[in-house]
Amino acid sequence: MVRVKRVHPVERLRALARAGPLEQAVLVRESAVGLGALQGDPPGLLLSCRRLLQHHPTSGPLRWLCARMLCGDDPGREAWRCLEEIDDDPTEGRLRAELPEAATVVVLGWPEVASGALARRGDLRLLVVDALGEGVALARQLRGVGVQAVEVDEGGTGPAVTAAELVVLEASAVGPDGFVAAPGARAAAAVARCGGLPVWLVAPAGRVLPPGLWSSLVAGLAGEEPWAAGHEVVPLDLVDRVIRPSGSVDPVSLAGPADCPDAPELL
Repeated sequence: MVRVKRVHPVERLRALARAGPLEQAVLVRESAVGLGALQGDPPGLLLSCRRLLQHHPTSGPLRWLCARMLCGDDPGREAWRCLEEIDDDPTEGRLRAELPEAATVVVLGWPEVASGALARRGDLRLLVVDALGEGVALARQLRGVGVQAVEVDEGGTGPAVTAAELVVLEASAVGPDGFVAAPGARAAAAVARCGGLPVWLVAPAGRVLPPGLWSSLVAGLAGEEPWAAGHEVVPLDLVDRVIRPSGSVDPVSLAGPADCPDAPELL
């Protein structure tokens, strides 16, 4: 008989805190399981949320999960609702349907949700900027499924944008006036704006934060040297359209209701 070792919720959360960069869906899924086990221990739940956010400061979905659990009447049930929303998120399909036919599109790094939509559109030509050293691997994978994809060195971001018809960026977190994305996103968006090219922002479930949580996130990044960070805060006014679970929306609408409450405990 094989015995399966059970991992204590606190140990699971410690492992998540020590882990390096994770996909947002994986981070939310593992955090929800660990935090959900602490629903009967409000002080422990709050402390664990704060520790996780210290180690994953740019994750909008993690803040979304923590805020909903802390502000909900039943933290465990709220955690499972968040998991369902992540698993059933239709944003990838929305983007796939919105992309123009036979367009040349610039993307940066390996956008978690947008990459799935791009892989299912064989009519596109993709210029994949090698942000964070992930663009080459994405370009190779895309070519493996029959998509025309060219890897572009980070220094070629500007020329790539001028040769394209659309820039698609993906946010790890979005606030009323900005968003967090891969390094080089601001330059790509600025070059596109100067050239009159549209910039689309992909903001899947759990990415749009209320003002307090957004300000807290940005303040936590203030001490970093921006040219050495693995992320970038970009003004939202450089974006023309936002692709959300509900469909395509105007960036101005993101100043309205967020995806979660502004949990004061996390500020």
